[in-house]
Amino acid sequence: MKGVKMLSAGEQGLVVEFGSVINAEVNTRVHQITQLIKTKLAGEIIEVVPTYRSLLIYFDPLLIKRSDLIQHIESLLSEVSGFVEKKSQGMIVSIPVCYGGEYGPDLEFVASYNGLTVEEVIHIHTATPYLVYMIGFTPGFPYLGGMSDRIATPRLKQPRTAIPAGSVGIAGSQTGLYPIQSPGGWRLIGRTPIRAFNPESPKPFLFEAGNYLQFVSISAEEYVIIQRKVELGTYIPMAESVDGGVKSCD
Repeated sequence: MKGVKMLSAGEQGLVVEFGSVINAEVNTRVHQITQLIKTKLAGEIIEVVPTYRSLLIYFDPLLIKRSDLIQHIESLLSEVSGFVEKKSQGMIVSIPVCYGGEYGPDLEFVASYNGLTVEEVIHIHTATPYLVYMIGFTPGFPYLGGMSDRIATPRLKQPRTAIPAGSVGIAGSQTGLYPIQSPGGWRLIGRTPIRAFNPESPKPFLFEAGNYLQFVSISAEEYVIIQRKVELGTYIPMAESVDGGVKSCD
């Protein structure tokens, strides 16, 4: 495939790089080749780590030579199909968010910085699903693409040392949510009561790279109700397939 580079990453690592541009088309190709590798080279591969525009392959050199692995990858690249929007994993996960107030202390700043009202910021932020390009930083932290530049806002000059789990933020033209309490410098505009990362669950991560997240505005009262259901284990986030079917995330 034109423009693809193979780079060594130690004795057991190989990086497949799809150029320097970050967009949905490049990221879709990353996930397509990731799935092909997991399916067809499962016996020789230890782990595949997809990112925005590349993937890192950990392999066992006692089972496969680097040169042979590169030949296999080149062959698989010819099987990567063309880009079709929203065909990655086919799931749009709904994320209920209470915006502003104690849950989103920077919402008014984001609105003022962009010359908008608070309601306009919420409307823009919830207007479209966001593609999960990759997972990282902390367990389950989604790097999302597709946020409108109308609400883009710079990071805090001084990061916070402890951001509550579930906080939804903006940094530049990116948006995302913090699955666990952690430090961070993103502008916080809201918080979700659902758990995006649950190490006690058979399925610890609520979503994965290739999914889409749809933020849905809820009231403070709804936040408390959902939070209680989450604590009792009776709240199951809903997801919609790209073909319109609805199912739970359990």
